[in-house]
Amino acid sequence: MAGHSKWAKVKHFKGAIDAKRAKLFAKLSREVTIAAKLGGGDPDLNPRLRLALLKCRSANLPSDNIERAIKKGTGGGEAASYEDLTYEAFAPHGVALLIELSTDNRNRTAAEIRSLLTRHGGSIATAGAVSRLFQRKGQIIVTRDAAAEDTLLAAALEAGAEDLRVEPEGFEVLTEPAQFEAVHRAIEAAGIKCASAEVNPLPQVLVPVREPAAVETVTGLIEALEEHDDVKGVYSNADFGGGEAP
Repeated sequence: MAGHSKWAKVKHFKGAIDAKRAKLFAKLSREVTIAAKLGGGDPDLNPRLRLALLKCRSANLPSDNIERAIKKGTGGGEAASYEDLTYEAFAPHGVALLIELSTDNRNRTAAEIRSLLTRHGGSIATAGAVSRLFQRKGQIIVTRDAAAEDTLLAAALEAGAEDLRVEPEGFEVLTEPAQFEAVHRAIEAAGIKCASAEVNPLPQVLVPVREPAAVETVTGLIEALEEHDDVKGVYSNADFGGGEAP
């Protein structure tokens, strides 16, 4: 999710569970199915499935739903035709967007995403114009009431974390993608519950967006994109005032 600080992201994610549970569950189940189809149903041997299951757990997706999605993927069917795409785009006010999707119809999805961008004042970017502004990192969010700083720091750094950022709301652990799973496992082994644990494109350059009308315009576009059935995630470099990456 994007266009918000990492803490707003956590709140937005939890709010989405309450307000749009069925749609969120459908997206998560589809990702599990696609992951199982592409790499098998054993999460120990399938990194993409492991990441999908982490998201399912954060969203409290019932285990029955997960089992059905895995069986659907390993048993053949619609997931065979899905492909992953990443669109680079610009929102109004110079905000860069990376849009990650899984689709069974590239042409339909492209037309629909272009239409959403146009209606909200955005546009497709040339290849590389946006991706160069982001770097893929493991990002683990822990709220302040979930862990003592010293305990989290020891577990994360010993497992190979790159950085631990301390903020009023809690902690952000950053890792290289290759170290993400080891760090996440170590944190959980220390008895610490993570509010969010994903490998995401994180912005290296932020664009300030301060005026209320501008904030509404940019967030409106991001939320419209996130509502699209094929969209897995939208990542932006908007800074709405907290000085934080989305």
